[in-house]
Amino acid sequence: MSPSVPSPSPQKESLYRKIVLTSGTILAISYPLLALSTGVRAIYQFFSIGGIGPALSGLAALCYLTATIGFVKRVRWAWQLSLAVLAFETVMTLLIGTLSFLYPEMIGRTVWRHFGADYGYFPLFQPIIGLIWLVWPETRRAYGLLGAGNE
Repeated sequence: MSPSVPSPSPQKESLYRKIVLTSGTILAISYPLLALSTGVRAIYQFFSIGGIGPALSGLAALCYLTATIGFVKRVRWAWQLSLAVLAFETVMTLLIGTLSFLYPEMIGRTVWRHFGADYGYFPLFQPIIGLIWLVWPETRRAYGLLGAGNE
């Protein structure tokens, strides 16, 4: 017989719900803004400095724009797409962020350089917050991935 896990109090549950709903709203607003600023940066860098930096910034902008779909469209395929894109984005931020310290000349100035230092580290923590938001039970219910009582 397994020990039962106490459920959170109604006040804690209400707080969690507010945090999750607020996080989703913030992500739905901040991701398109980040996509716009990163996309403009990529275009500017493409014409001014060249190299791998503009390509990586363009890829980041595409990731941000694609992830936005899952924050605003409540269907299963959008959830799956955003989950995959955010996981990819997290890996790329960690990979390029690390490589930018080891090979700064090769990486150049991209949004993922130094784990997103040029963008206040948003590229590092934003996809992690997005992943947490997407896998949260209430969010999965909103996408029709969970029934009313399933966790």
